[in-house]
Parts: sequence; structure tokens; C-alpha cells
Amino acid sequence: MKYKLIIFDMDGTTLYTIEDLTNSLNFALNKSKLPTRSLPEVLRFVGNGIRKLIERAVPDGSSEETIETVHANFTEHYTIHCADTTRPYDGIIKLLKTLKEKGILTAIVSNKADYAVQALCKDYFPNLFDAVAGEKQDVRKKPAPDMVNNILKSLNLTAHDAVYIGDSEVDIQTAKNSNMDCIAVDWGFRTREDLIQAGANVIVSTPDEILGKIE
Repeated sequence: MKYKLIIFDMDGTTLYTIEDLTNSLNFALNKSKLPTRSLPEVLRFVGNGIRKLIERAVPDGSSEETIETVHANFTEHYTIHCADTTRPYDGIIKLLKTLKEKGILTAIVSNKADYAVQALCKDYFPNLFDAVAGEKQDVRKKPAPDMVNNILKSLNLTAHDAVYIGDSEVDIQTAKNSNMDCIAVDWGFRTREDLIQAGANVIVSTPDEILGKIE
């Protein structure tokens, strides 16, 4: 194998999560009597963490107090409903099991809140990831390399030992900032054209294709 570690994004890469994100966002917006958002709109808003999702979703000029209230109500709702319609993408679990059989380490690095990342990995990928990291207050979010570097350090590996796999411009930039190879997937929250425009030079359309790229 070309790599010792495969690092995956979560939303749009390993898990289909957009409906639950949209439902929790609209619950929070509605509770503050703000206009709700469509799923295509939310697709454009995600990628930089929950706080940025809220900032993009509320009306322009919203106060900090409004943003904080919507954020709190989102968190309350999503903590309970983060897995209502969420599901692994076809072929992902098979891929993870194959990587484990081949002795390849795997990790999740996501801008999703850490509480949700931990819960969803436990529910959908028990014992399939060697390291898992979501958004925490004391660590810079992607595309900063901090989260990736923490994972590498915890597993005693270097950037040259790993490849980053994700579905968005944030993931492509994260890999670049981490001096790491990148494989973009086009089944997630961005189109193939979006990925090319963001600088992706390796794009796959199925999890099975990933194996061919890392062998």
C-alpha cells in the first residue's frame, strides 16, 4: 500500500448527513422566527463547521445574540436528531473493513462538532476508525492543518504516510495545508466541477475506486 493512514472527512464523504443538518437548522431558525433554508441552500453553507453554517443561514445583518441563540437551539436539536436520516454512503463500510484487513490505519477529521462526530462514528462505524476528531474550541478548524497534525502525532506518522479524502474545497485546501496527498469524492456535497475548480487532481466516484488509488 502507498499509505499507512487514510484520513476521511465525514459529512458528504463517509456519511450522508445533509437532511438532518437541514432539519436541525430549520428547527433553530423557526424557533427564532427567522426564514428557513432549503436543502440546496444548506449544501452551499456547510463545510466550515456549525458556527459558520449558522452565520451563513441567518439573515444578513443578524446580531451576535441572534446567531448565538440559533446556534444553541441547533445544537440542542441536532444532539438528539443527528442520526434520523443520516446513513453511510454505499460502499464506505466495505472499504473501511477492507482497509483494516490490509493493516491500513483510518481516521476521521471533520469540522462537524466533536460531540456529533464521536456519536455518529460510534453508531455507524464501531471499531472501524483508529482516530476520530471533530471541531473543538481549542483547535483551529479545517482548512487549517491543526486537526490533521494532531491525528498524525497521535499515531506517530508523518504527512507523507497519509492521504486525505474529502468532498469539498475545504478538504482539498486542508490536504494542501497539511502537505498531504488528496483524493476528492464526487458523491458528496459538491459537484465534480466544483472540485476541479477547487484544484482537485484526483477525483473518484465510488469508494471502490479509492482502493485503486492508494495501492
